[in-house]
Amino acid sequence: MNETGQVIKRRLREEIKNSGLTTTEIARKVGVSPEMITQYATTKKLPRLDTFAALCKALDVSADYILGLRDY
Repeated sequence: MNETGQVIKRRLREEIKNSGLTTTEIARKVGVSPEMITQYATTKKLPRLDTFAALCKALDVSADYILGLRDY
């Protein structure tokens, strides 16, 4: 996985952990299975664009931050 992919994975893991939500709760908000949420944060699998947008909204985090385009 390239450096950008690693940044995305690390930031997704951090935001999922900091959200206070379970993977089941996040999955329900995003419209995917809890297993997919885990895969997005731990494997090479990345969400589709529409899923990524829903994930950012569910986690209340900027897509630019997750993508590594800014540091806040």
